[in-house]
Amino acid sequence: MHRPGADPEHMTAEDFLCDFCGLCWAPERPMVEGHRGSLICGVCLAEAHRVVVLRGEGVRLSEGEICTLCLAPKDEPHWRGPASTRPAACKVCIKRSGAILEKDPESGWTRPAT
Repeated sequence: MHRPGADPEHMTAEDFLCDFCGLCWAPERPMVEGHRGSLICGVCLAEAHRVVVLRGEGVRLSEGEICTLCLAPKDEPHWRGPASTRPAACKVCIKRSGAILEKDPESGWTRPAT
């Protein structure tokens, strides 16, 4: 997500916000981009991975709801972030985003084991 009012011609790190927690990009908070500019930060991604992948928990979306990252309606567990807009990430996107961040050595991100 982009900060409301951000100038698309002069974007800064503070203009890129995680759709799930609303915090801006920072070196200690790497992000992965989904469709149409959606973003999930490493902190939210780690929690989503713990809940959905490791514990097998999560929520089922209501009719008409879609994954914030892939924009697809999927009948599988999703993780809901703490942001007031209540975005949701599907299990496939959580796994895919984790693989992307792990491949980037500068991110320092690894999938949580517990």
